[in-house]
Amino acid sequence: MGELKMQAMSLPALFEQARNIHTIASESTLDQDLVRKGCELLRQCEEMISKLGLFSLNETKEDISNANLKYILVPYYFAELTEKIAEDGRIKVLEASQAKLKEFISFCETMELVPEEEMETSKQGGANTFADRRAKKIARFKRQRAAESKLLELKERKERRGRSTKASALSTPVETGEDDVLDDDGEEEREAWLTTISLALSKAFDLLEMLNKEEEMLSAIKEKQLQDGEKELSQLVLDERTKKVETWHRDAAARAHYTKPAAPITCATFAQDVIEGRAQVSQAHEHKHQPLLFGPASLVGRNPTTEREKIAAQVFQPHYRLPTMSIEEAGLTEMNMMNEWQERTVKLMEEANSSWHRDAPKSRPAEEDEEDDDAAQDKARAWDDWKDDNPRGAGNKKLTPCG
Repeated sequence: MGELKMQAMSLPALFEQARNIHTIASESTLDQDLVRKGCELLRQCEEMISKLGLFSLNETKEDISNANLKYILVPYYFAELTEKIAEDGRIKVLEASQAKLKEFISFCETMELVPEEEMETSKQGGANTFADRRAKKIARFKRQRAAESKLLELKERKERRGRSTKASALSTPVETGEDDVLDDDGEEEREAWLTTISLALSKAFDLLEMLNKEEEMLSAIKEKQLQDGEKELSQLVLDERTKKVETWHRDAAARAHYTKPAAPITCATFAQDVIEGRAQVSQAHEHKHQPLLFGPASLVGRNPTTEREKIAAQVFQPHYRLPTMSIEEAGLTEMNMMNEWQERTVKLMEEANSSWHRDAPKSRPAEEDEEDDDAAQDKARAWDDWKDDNPRGAGNKKLTPCG
């Protein structure tokens, strides 16, 4: 029943509920049922983001709208809630949380959201000396403090504007300047989400280092226990290989949510309905465009049936041609035409190659004219004999002066 209720929720509602659970989990200790519920909500968010294709590798942070900017935090929230799950196999929980953190950092790097200091450190392979690690932690702590102060300032500014707007509305209705207030709200909202993502990045780097150290300690303890027990070393090697393969597949599956969306929705109107909760991703939709009818409202509104009513309803048509299909339908038609053309080209190439192999090689000209060699030779000999009997100029004696 709970899963059906989650599937009926829209993407903003899922994200807001999961974010509230994450906030409560960060401030206090939660029971495991609520933590698992938050993970399930975030998993539903990832599926809907993948279906809707909200993000692309060709985009940067400037190309993402204010409404979709907050969904970048889904993998980070998922990683923090996953790390709080209590299970016997702690190493598996750590690996799943690390995979989500790496996915979040990699996507932020693609969107040009990672600070240059972190980028340089990652290119150099991480800080090796104690002084470098200390300087990196201090810089990260300063960025975290600056982000927290910025969020607090934006929150106080928004509250002051709300109180001022409420007071002005109670005293005198203000008509001028309302557009400016809305623009300021949009800019402040975008700045708040970007600052939240920056704060989450600083925490993600620290959490990733902590989880790596914990995994190393647990792996060393497990290896010690296996060596002390009766398990053979060959089985340990097989377990390590299996773990590496599973980690690789898990990382690939996690990256696939943002790199290659499965079965994207190509109808923009239906995608907007899914985001706002008016439709479900699993529902079937058709790419059809109903042509607009212009004319008398009495005829257009009641769907004319007879030929006379149809002609009367087409009065006062626009001066331009109306579209007969939507942009999505035209794109799908061109894509089908291109697929048919490629299949036909491949088929023609295969037929050409197969007919070239079937045909026998052409005979040389010398072999074709071999039968005519004797006749040509006899003709040449007869011509030579005639020239011997009739020397050059023998028939022109009457034309010469001495003839």
